[in-house]
Amino acid sequence: MGPLIEVVLGGLMAGVLYSLVALGFVLIYKASGVFNFAQGAMVLFAALAFARFSEKMPMPVAFVLAMGVMVLMAWLVERLVLRSLVNQEGIILFLATFGITYFIEGLGQLIFGSDIYPIDLGLPKEPKIILEDTFQGGILINIDDLLAAAVAGALVLSLALFFQKTGTGRALRAVADDHQAAQSVGIPLNRIWVIVWSVSGFVALVAGIVWGSKLGVQFSLALVALKAIPVVILGGFTSVPGAIVGGLIIGVGEKLAEVYLGPIIGGGLENWFAYGLALVFLMVRPEGLFGERHIDRV
Repeated sequence: MGPLIEVVLGGLMAGVLYSLVALGFVLIYKASGVFNFAQGAMVLFAALAFARFSEKMPMPVAFVLAMGVMVLMAWLVERLVLRSLVNQEGIILFLATFGITYFIEGLGQLIFGSDIYPIDLGLPKEPKIILEDTFQGGILINIDDLLAAAVAGALVLSLALFFQKTGTGRALRAVADDHQAAQSVGIPLNRIWVIVWSVSGFVALVAGIVWGSKLGVQFSLALVALKAIPVVILGGFTSVPGAIVGGLIIGVGEKLAEVYLGPIIGGGLENWFAYGLALVFLMVRPEGLFGERHIDRV
């Protein structure tokens, strides 16, 4: 029983990290109706900024400056890209995020360099053994994974309250439903897009710091976003809690599959399990577990 619990806990912690990245996808899709392929590049850029700033100044100051960089990026994206694409088809906005992705990655390499930069949050790296009296050999847990879980939970609660209880949150939902209708009732579309990209930049910064503290900040970090895509498919593109639930399902599922099915059907199962599960959901429930069901009436 102890090994099973350890595998499940490891999957839950990995799922929380996937969820942090998936939150950025959900935020921009929920507020603008466009799937932001640049979210992975935003995670990378935010982590690079924090890592390089923290080399020369205290971490709290580095965090504030890195957040300022992400807000500036949000303003530039709106001013230079999105403003000229108002009321365009969703596919055009989606393709625009491809260009934003490669521009951000190139800009990050130009400004911050292409080395691997460590992020030391001062947390113990050695796993701890708990419940030795209950299970033989105990259960290994990582303190940084527990911190990531706590941060993700706080973010989900804060964002859920933001969307449901604030006027800005309601305006974001209105913009997502219909750009032209939102503009007709006086909602400033350009300002709303800056806000949502800034919030998504904050989420990307938190995710980048957590991932960077585990793996080091390197350009392969942008590929983490690819694992977050199955997460939003499972949870639903418009659901903030769904991003967390989807991440936990993916995290636990791939760990269990690798440990218990991998020896039977071959290794590498952890790398493609999430995409196989997402494909099943697309065929059975394409709106995800918490997404809004789309019904056409004729």
